[in-house]
Amino acid sequence: MADVTREQDANRQLVLDDEKVFAELFSRHRGRLWHLINMRIDSRLRGRVDADDILQEVYLDAQSRLEHFANEHSGSFFVWLRLITNQTMVNVHRRHLDAQMRDVKREVSVHSRRPQGMSTSIALQLLGHLTSPSQAALREEQSRQLENILAQLSSNDQEILQLRHFEELTNKEVAEVLDIQEKAASIRYVRALKRLKDAINNATASYDHLHEFSDKSTQSDDSTSS
Repeated sequence: MADVTREQDANRQLVLDDEKVFAELFSRHRGRLWHLINMRIDSRLRGRVDADDILQEVYLDAQSRLEHFANEHSGSFFVWLRLITNQTMVNVHRRHLDAQMRDVKREVSVHSRRPQGMSTSIALQLLGHLTSPSQAALREEQSRQLENILAQLSSNDQEILQLRHFEELTNKEVAEVLDIQEKAASIRYVRALKRLKDAINNATASYDHLHEFSDKSTQSDDSTSS
């Protein structure tokens, strides 16, 4: 544990002292941050605001706040970038939607646990294995069905599924975001998946294909959640 802490401290100093190191580390997470921006942006801004421009704003903001990361943030570089990205999204929506800010702030707040379309996004992520053209109609129907089921889960279950499937965070990153132990994050995720499976099993017979998905998903994620 002490060795890990020393390594983290050394990496923090490198990021603070060397702009190239910062640029390289940011580049590693660029795709994940772009995905987060693209999925959280308000539909009213699509076509008006480019995700790449927002990402550049995140880069410049993070670069100007490196001392905060080095001296005050105890977590990982990516989780810190994720926080800045969420803050930047609030600012972007404030600038472009102005008078509608009250509604927007509720939708994309840094503290929001259900961004717009989150249930839809999780459904599409979880049904990603249905990719052939012949499965397109089935996938669309299953997405609607699964979205309805997800919407009935508790906010805590939706949150953990959002972080793991919508934002594609690792179990370690989820634990950091939620400020809980990794084991607790893993248990919470597995339990959320079980409740999702139970909800699917309690649905109507028209959800037969979702039963098959539920079994495969639970088996797969039980082995990787930790």
